[in-house]
Amino acid sequence: METVPSGMSTLALARFVEIATDALSGAREEIDALNVYPVPDGDTGTNMFLTVSAARDAIVQAIAEDPGLGTADAFRIVARGALLGARGNSGVILSQMLGAYVARLAEETGETRNARVAAEAMQRATDASYAAVGVPVEGTILSVARAASDAAMASAAVDGARTRDVFTAAGAAAREALARTPTQLKALADAGVVDAGGRGLVVVLDAAETVATGRRPPRAPAGVRRIPVRLPALTGDGVDLTPDGPSYEVMYLLDADETAIPVLKKALAALGDSLVVVGSDRLWNVHVHVDDVGAAIEAGIEAGRPYRVRVTHFAEQIAEATEARRHTTRSGRKVVAVAAGPGLAALFEGAGAVVVAGGPGQRPSTGQILDAIMQCGAAEVVVLPNDADSVRVAEIAARTAEETGEIRVEVVASQAQVQGLAAIAVHEPGRTFDQDVREMTATARHARHGAVTVAAKQAMTMAGPCEPGDVLGVIAGDFAIVGHDAHTVAVDIIERLLGGGGELVTIVAGAGGEEMAAGAAAYVESTHPAVDVVVYDGGQDRYPLLVSVE
Repeated sequence: METVPSGMSTLALARFVEIATDALSGAREEIDALNVYPVPDGDTGTNMFLTVSAARDAIVQAIAEDPGLGTADAFRIVARGALLGARGNSGVILSQMLGAYVARLAEETGETRNARVAAEAMQRATDASYAAVGVPVEGTILSVARAASDAAMASAAVDGARTRDVFTAAGAAAREALARTPTQLKALADAGVVDAGGRGLVVVLDAAETVATGRRPPRAPAGVRRIPVRLPALTGDGVDLTPDGPSYEVMYLLDADETAIPVLKKALAALGDSLVVVGSDRLWNVHVHVDDVGAAIEAGIEAGRPYRVRVTHFAEQIAEATEARRHTTRSGRKVVAVAAGPGLAALFEGAGAVVVAGGPGQRPSTGQILDAIMQCGAAEVVVLPNDADSVRVAEIAARTAEETGEIRVEVVASQAQVQGLAAIAVHEPGRTFDQDVREMTATARHARHGAVTVAAKQAMTMAGPCEPGDVLGVIAGDFAIVGHDAHTVAVDIIERLLGGGGELVTIVAGAGGEEMAAGAAAYVESTHPAVDVVVYDGGQDRYPLLVSVE
């Protein structure tokens, strides 16, 4: 894979966001508990985790689709993934920092030492974070970022400095700056906590240091006492909010020209606080706390086209979180299944599953699967990712959900939609959770699966070269056949799957694949009369035919 002069390769970038995602997952509850500023809504850790996991999901999917992905494209994909997935005040700021950091790396031509490039990228990230915020406040993630980038620049100025030295210096300075945040912000001192966003940034910088040095940095600098966590105070009516603070958090993505952004910022600044607007190239992520939700959205409409609008009422959000801590109301067992088409979604829903939309080209994020797990209300959840590249995402979502201590989650590593259908067919809530998971896992593994698709471009496959329009047969995720006639390829796939025996053939027709599915089913019925065959309308894209043999 291509490597830029800064030394950051595509795989190194992917490893960094993977480690950062895992680290934020592990620290999520701690960071949520620290969240008292600007609003004690207890979601900073979750928002930062979901922001970085969106970047991780984007780069993992891109590498899976193009193993030779160049570094410049990798930088762009990570930045865009974080921007699209950013949540909350700290998440939006973090997405801007990641975007600015990789933008500096992408500019490098090889004339600057690697250590200097890394330090300048950190400085660029810090400057971008301050610029993104309507009214910068010290004692927050901004202060921690400034301390880290200043230390990085100082380290890079030393003769013979290495990139690992820069990250080590930045991480140490960030941890020290985090410990000082209660002295800079009264709300933190009153609550006896450090800043939540700053703590999240320390976690991310620790991940960068781990990638650069191969070592995990210390938890806190020597001599710094860890400040105890104290949750926001409760009253009879719920959680104390600032009496004169805005009541709503408004977030949306915005398609707009850069020239419209200064006017938008001015309009939103007059409506409330905690204003953050980040992005470029007609894609912007807008975050603000207001009382007048309609006016905030109208400002976006005047600037461009707002979409994916999210509105959160702070009092309701905090009350719900508080009630969840007081009472665990989860019960029963649910299955969360990723479905690649409307027909498949209907099949899973008909079997009682909670469906997350997914499939090639639109694989679900960790946040989407996590939301489905947490919102289903069950005490036990089985997740069916139904796609090899979504298994890891599902596992991280499951682990994150289990960290709440109120839910048990297991992932059945189904590699294909038809394996998920086989697994849910044997799902039995009356069994113990472990027995149910074992039975579903065994059934999914024993369902041999294949598919038929059409080549979109010239490529070299495991079955040889292909040209656009060629019909490709897939077995267990690998290309096994290159042909020209869809029916011939389909029956060849079926014969290979039946070569190991089988009693049931399941065929799922994709968009435009109804005739192919009917022909394949007729072939099985006439050629293998002792084998049962069922046909479903899945409606999935890219694969006009999915097939499994059990």
